[in-house]
Amino acid sequence: MSSPQTGGAAASPQSFAALRHPGYRAYFIGSALAMMADSIEHVISYWIIFQKFHSPALGGFAILSHWLPFLFFSVWSGALADRFDPRRLIQLGMVFFMAASLGWGFLILTDTLQMWHAVVLLIIHGFAGVFWHPSGQVLIHDIVGTANLQSAVRLGATARYLGLLFGPAVGGALLIALGPAHGVLVNALIYLPLVVWLWKAPYGPRFRKGGPGPSRAVRGLADIVSTIRAVTRNRGLASMILLSGLTSLFVGNGYQPQMPEFAHDLGHGDADLSYSMLLAADAAGALAAGVILESRGLLQARPRTAFVLAMLWCLAIGGFAVCTIYPLALALLFAVGFLELSFNAMAQTLVQLRAPASERGRVIGLYILSALGMRAFSGVTVGLVGGLIGIHWSLALSATALLAILTTLLALTTRKP
Repeated sequence: MSSPQTGGAAASPQSFAALRHPGYRAYFIGSALAMMADSIEHVISYWIIFQKFHSPALGGFAILSHWLPFLFFSVWSGALADRFDPRRLIQLGMVFFMAASLGWGFLILTDTLQMWHAVVLLIIHGFAGVFWHPSGQVLIHDIVGTANLQSAVRLGATARYLGLLFGPAVGGALLIALGPAHGVLVNALIYLPLVVWLWKAPYGPRFRKGGPGPSRAVRGLADIVSTIRAVTRNRGLASMILLSGLTSLFVGNGYQPQMPEFAHDLGHGDADLSYSMLLAADAAGALAAGVILESRGLLQARPRTAFVLAMLWCLAIGGFAVCTIYPLALALLFAVGFLELSFNAMAQTLVQLRAPASERGRVIGLYILSALGMRAFSGVTVGLVGGLIGIHWSLALSATALLAILTTLLALTTRKP
């Protein structure tokens, strides 16, 4: 029987396979709490920014500061994960998260918050994610091995959506019960379980079979160039990174900030339950995908399947863009979430499986650059263009263009050499 560390071909898919590893259960709980804390801080800090400054420009900067660090520094962070212990890099990310929460709390308590403080804290929060995500993906590979990697990736994505669903509710409760200052200070404590567990967790370079591999220097821009060259030599690997980048660039989550206008056009523009259901529908779909697919071990990772799921996602997004019936819009958003988790988790699994072991962190960093960093531009393809032609047209055209490009890319990827 293959061990979790070495991996191996699974005889048959098991339900919630990764959760059968005690180490992954601990990491799953800790990371789900950290993701919830991340979401809580957004709830409280965005509320404070609005109340204190009433600055749309600062609100826009909050989005850019969240995604641009992934665009510019994900490969560098992945290179660090190749060279150093990923557990310590994740802990460093958690320290950045905690520093941001403590900074917000102190400045609010002392009534000394200025706009430049907010800018610095938003940047610190953005870099926290960059240290965490590539190293986290390297670590789960160490925890579960190859056989259960797709399960671990899919459950990790499910944990993210759990955080997105529960974070606003818990953040709102902390805001009401404790006020913004004490609420965000308490939030800093939610990161601690993951930090403490990682301190002695028996995973990482020292625990790999054969010991740690050769340590390679971190070379900045040269790492990005060499990683791109390595990826282009593997058609399947390159196609999954392109898939993630294109979907993030053309659509990403650019439709979510426009949800108030979509809700208004559907006849539910007031801040009531109907509006909240639109906001939560795709997160609920993603959660359903994680539970249903994991409970049955369905949709094993294959490049063609990932492309087909992404193309169906384009159709669901396009359908929502032109939909005028509220119940149908809810169903389409649910499908959007279900399909998004399905193809993204599959693409990420294939990237990790096909990445050279010596460059796994760098390749994962390049994937995260595409999957998350390119989201910084989805506000242009959907939002700014929507200001010219209307958001329904901009989202529908973005989804249509993406569908055409993915169809072409699938044909090129599956073509025999």
